[in-house]
Amino acid sequence: MNENTLSVRFLYGTPIGRFLLSLVQKCGIDKLIVKFLCSPCSKPLIRRYVKRYKISLREFQGQSFRTYRDFFVRKRKRIEIDLTPSHLVSPCDSYLSAFPIQEDSSFFIKGSHYRLCDLLQDTALSKTYHGGRCLIFRLCASDYHHYCYIDNGFHGENHFIPGKLHSVQPIACEKYPVYTQNRRVWSLLDTEHFGPVVQTEIGALIVGGIVNERENAHFRKGEEMGHFELSGSTIVLLFQKDRIYLSPRYSKALSGGREIRVKQGMWIGNQKEM
Repeated sequence: MNENTLSVRFLYGTPIGRFLLSLVQKCGIDKLIVKFLCSPCSKPLIRRYVKRYKISLREFQGQSFRTYRDFFVRKRKRIEIDLTPSHLVSPCDSYLSAFPIQEDSSFFIKGSHYRLCDLLQDTALSKTYHGGRCLIFRLCASDYHHYCYIDNGFHGENHFIPGKLHSVQPIACEKYPVYTQNRRVWSLLDTEHFGPVVQTEIGALIVGGIVNERENAHFRKGEEMGHFELSGSTIVLLFQKDRIYLSPRYSKALSGGREIRVKQGMWIGNQKEM
């Protein structure tokens, strides 16, 4: 799936665009943008956003939005979650891709070589994922930007890593190693059926707001874990070796670094090989 908007193609695909992007990132313009999007002055943007991305508001009837931010963090009244204990579910609406974690704790995507120690800034933890599996969930502008827990378990500390705020669209991933440059938060989830899972939320272009609802607390499968604010983003899940097996229909579709469309709570894999 090659979804690059016109504005992102300009910012990352042209010299003047890349210059303007660096200027925005250096001058603190992002703070002004956030202030505007959280104010009533931003309300007219909602209608344009809904029309542009063909967003259905049927799931959100009865909710009022005073600002663009209110609209972006809107909550669904009902979410269907596959609660079969051995089933791995998607934490969010997104495009899913999957990559093996090499024996040197690295993976390769969109022309960039990523080391887990750079992603997490924790070398000892990174080594425990040798030979495991990395799942990447790329949320788009039209997606529901809340995410849920994939299993029952215990949520450890939230580790915030400051960074830049590049787009997570394909053209940006081809230009920069965005997953290790962008602002992000990672947590160790001690899950009942899939072992210790590292979940990393990665902020995106300009604003990159990440809100996790809890830490150092128990959770149940399907409960809301957190949400992104104001911009499309990415979730990276790291699994240790032989802890998960993607559903055969998805495993074949994801070969060669391709992406597939998934929905929050949808069954995508298993605890044991089928």
